[in-house]
Amino acid sequence: MFRRLGIALGLAVLFSINQGHAETLRIATEGAYPPFNFLENGELKGFDVEIAKAVCVKMSVECTFQAVPWNDIIKGLEDNHYDLIVASMAYSKERAARIDFSEPYYRSHSVFVGDEKYQDSSPDALAGVRIAVESGTIQAEYLKKAYGKSTILLGEDQPAARRLLTEKKADLLIGDAIELLTFMETPEGSLYSYVGDPVSSDFLQSSAHITAHKGNQALLARVNAALKEIKLNGTYDRINDAYFPFSIY
Repeated sequence: MFRRLGIALGLAVLFSINQGHAETLRIATEGAYPPFNFLENGELKGFDVEIAKAVCVKMSVECTFQAVPWNDIIKGLEDNHYDLIVASMAYSKERAARIDFSEPYYRSHSVFVGDEKYQDSSPDALAGVRIAVESGTIQAEYLKKAYGKSTILLGEDQPAARRLLTEKKADLLIGDAIELLTFMETPEGSLYSYVGDPVSSDFLQSSAHITAHKGNQALLARVNAALKEIKLNGTYDRINDAYFPFSIY
């Protein structure tokens, strides 16, 4: 009997130790890109955050979250300050040289918004026009390549880029169509309209990815499997419907 009791106690201790050493993944997001990620009363919320939490549940891991300025977020991953970035990050060749990407977890397009007097969004039509954009984004790089005749105004984050437009310091704003739709549903954003068609360019990818350290394909394989599971079991759709009136997958 004492032997059985000793075995039982030993298993209990072992179970307790294993529980105490559950895997924890550190996740970074921007916290300034509503409705995908934002801070509310000091707590990170948004579509990206909810997707990350659902992925963590499916991976059976604990996750911690931190808000990191966009222009620092890749460097922080390289410096091992966290394990994953879940922040609506689009693929680019420059980023792929530094970090690795999961399968897409949503898709969108880039668009211009501004006063309805602007109808054509081609580079020639917008010569001399002031265009606001978030610094460090693929949209900012695209403007530098294609809109050399325009004045490009950089905001440190998306809210700052929006303010350049709403404070009349910029004539147009470029960004993600879904994010800007949310902006245009606010009182200050309702004054603006889409300008021209969604941007069509090989340079501007329309998908968002979870990213990990360069070479950590094992972790991304688990992330991809979890993304597939939450899509199949309805979790993804429930999160989607909490933020958007249409599917963004």
